[in-house]
Amino acid sequence: MRKTAKSRQRIYICHTYYHVYIACLKELNLPEGESGAARGQASLMLSSLSNDFGSLKKRAQRSGLFQEVISYDEKGESFFPELSRYHQDRGNILLNMLARMKYTRLLGKLQAPFVPVDLKAYEDIYVFCDSDPIGYYLNTHKIYYHALEDGLDCIRYYDTARFDNRGHFGLKAWMAARNLIFIQNGYAKYCLDMEVNDISVLEYPCKKYIEKPRRELTEKLGEEEKKTLVSIFVPEMEELENMLASGRGHRHKVLVLSEPLCDLETRKQIFRDIIDQYGSINGQKAQIMIKPHPRDVLDYRELFPEHIVLDGKFPMEILNYIRGLYFDRVVTVFTVPSAIRFAGEKIFLGEDFMDQYEAPEIHRQNEQIF
Repeated sequence: MRKTAKSRQRIYICHTYYHVYIACLKELNLPEGESGAARGQASLMLSSLSNDFGSLKKRAQRSGLFQEVISYDEKGESFFPELSRYHQDRGNILLNMLARMKYTRLLGKLQAPFVPVDLKAYEDIYVFCDSDPIGYYLNTHKIYYHALEDGLDCIRYYDTARFDNRGHFGLKAWMAARNLIFIQNGYAKYCLDMEVNDISVLEYPCKKYIEKPRRELTEKLGEEEKKTLVSIFVPEMEELENMLASGRGHRHKVLVLSEPLCDLETRKQIFRDIIDQYGSINGQKAQIMIKPHPRDVLDYRELFPEHIVLDGKFPMEILNYIRGLYFDRVVTVFTVPSAIRFAGEKIFLGEDFMDQYEAPEIHRQNEQIF
């Protein structure tokens, strides 16, 4: 049943744990009180399209940081077989654009029965990853919203709007600005603005980009705010502390952040190689801890029984708020490590490393934009 409201302040529409983390930070940076502009007056909507949020909904509701927490059974394109015919190449850009216009409207309309609230009742709507069907829904129904980058500086490494629309991008952007087709990340007509962490690192401009550095959301957090964050994302804090404590006594500690890369067999080899290459410091083997990505289904406990595997169901930034936690080194492949404050050395492996495991064109999308 759809909930309705005459006037609500704001809602955050989230697809990942990281999105919820940023939504929490934005609320924690508001003053306490009962006014609409105060902390705790927002709604949080959790899409099940690409993530299982488990018990996060209950913990977020219990935290008092949000007025309500709503489940959203967002449906992807594959749920609607009638959309597949619009992906056929019709031989020229005019016919393809006509098909895309029909696709844009139809996907937006088909999503309507699954949106659990009246979004027109909110004064401000914040959408992470508006490339998902919710973006089509909002533009089809002429609802204005604020977009936020999917991950920290993610457009710097993969400009999805330009890559997905490479070839005649100027024309497509013109059409999106008039709501004839839809393009994510600041190009849609009903997108008011697009929050990014650092405009200076983005190669291609967009007039709707606004810079809101994430560090500004974290630098003023007090101890109580940090405890609130940990309580929302870590269901068993004692278990996590015991895991981290089991690594004490080792001279060096290395944290490896996993990601859902390639197929499972290739992924196993990737992380075996990372541990072999970066798991020692000054010739001494370090205590290895692995933090699985929330969407990574590989069983790291079975694969690496000799190492400590942390819970994957929280964003790695939460480790910043655990007192006394420190690693000599953190290693990532594509996860941007700039937000990490609990490590001495941060190694970002990137595209050159991945060239060893898959065809370079698969992960070098920005190089193929034009």
